[in-house]
Amino acid sequence: MKELAPSSAIPLCYYASAHAALAAAFLALVIDPSLPGASFYHPRMIALVHLVTLGWLTASILGSFYIVGPLALRVPMVTGPADWVAFTGFTSGTIGMVAHFWTNSYDGMAWSAILVFTAVAFVGARAWRGLAASIAPWPVGLHVSLAFFNMLAAAVLGILIGFDRTRGVLGLSPLGMMLAHAHLAAVGWVVMMVVGLSYRLIPMILPAAMPTGASLALSAILLEGGLVVLVVALLRESSFVWCGALLIVAGLASFVTRIRLMVARRLPRPPALPRRDWSTWQTHAAFVWLLVTAALGLALSVGVPDEHRLTTMWIYGGAGLLGFLAQIVVGMQGRLVPLYAWYRAFASKGAPPDVAANALPHAPFARAIFLLWTAGVPLLTWGLPTENHVAITLGAALLFAGVLTGGAYVAHMLIRARGGPRPNP
Repeated sequence: MKELAPSSAIPLCYYASAHAALAAAFLALVIDPSLPGASFYHPRMIALVHLVTLGWLTASILGSFYIVGPLALRVPMVTGPADWVAFTGFTSGTIGMVAHFWTNSYDGMAWSAILVFTAVAFVGARAWRGLAASIAPWPVGLHVSLAFFNMLAAAVLGILIGFDRTRGVLGLSPLGMMLAHAHLAAVGWVVMMVVGLSYRLIPMILPAAMPTGASLALSAILLEGGLVVLVVALLRESSFVWCGALLIVAGLASFVTRIRLMVARRLPRPPALPRRDWSTWQTHAAFVWLLVTAALGLALSVGVPDEHRLTTMWIYGGAGLLGFLAQIVVGMQGRLVPLYAWYRAFASKGAPPDVAANALPHAPFARAIFLLWTAGVPLLTWGLPTENHVAITLGAALLFAGVLTGGAYVAHMLIRARGGPRPNP
């Protein structure tokens, strides 16, 4: 069915803007490693964070949904003029938000955020309509639906925070609102989406038998329940933050348990796939950082000594945002782009490409990306809280190189699928 073939150019445009945003964030730290200072609440640091959360993570998820929706969920995502309007609104809104954060103009940031909200709502509405008739197990649809809902909730809260900064009408703690907004976006949007889509993508990538059954919904229920408790506790400055954190960790544990069962039920490996799949190794590295993030999050929710709290929060944020969330998207792109490149070449030629989708991954590219991220993440995560400018510069430079290499890798696979030069083994 043509409507289930992801050959539109829109994923590529989302991916291009995502790489540009992440590269800009790391380049800013290479140029000025003192920019974050001692506080993660500095306006320019918040601008860099939104280059990662909106520019990289959200743009990558929206672009990927035009691939994953048709292939893994059987949700038609045929591209029309409205999709391009949404892409333009999302990109311009993100640029506007980052620019207004940079200049400490929160009113302007809030108005720009409305464009981002509208774009995400548009893609979310398409997803919700398609999931109603999808053949994917309903718990997978539950994860995806909740992820879009949480992202919209995070956007609304972010808009309210922006207007509150100049009007002061909410009467809530600015730090509590910021932390609630950050966890709605990180846990409720990115983690929930990654968990839900992984139940369909990981069996396709390994390959393995597709999981089924109502028990898949447990991770969604625990994650969402924990998120609600956490957000309310943060907004009310309650001591029950630990309860929400514990439920979220339980949801992640439920997810990891199901993944281990999948790995134990592998099917024969596609012969065309490179012997060592570095993109999958990148997702493994991301899950190691997830363990670090979960441990630090629990420690912060219970309470750490005041003299170590700020440093712990810095490392928690770096481990979660860069080590887990940003890096797992890198790994997933490494396996999604070959499928997208194959279908795009098919649509262009009107016939199956000469090279199989599983033969498009190129080990030297993927290995270089894996090594650059493996070295860069700990350096930057350690350099930010210690204000070590050498570590910040080196870590950001390695990650900047990783992003550029990732962009070149995407281009390489697209060209190769269309019949470009065959790489050396």
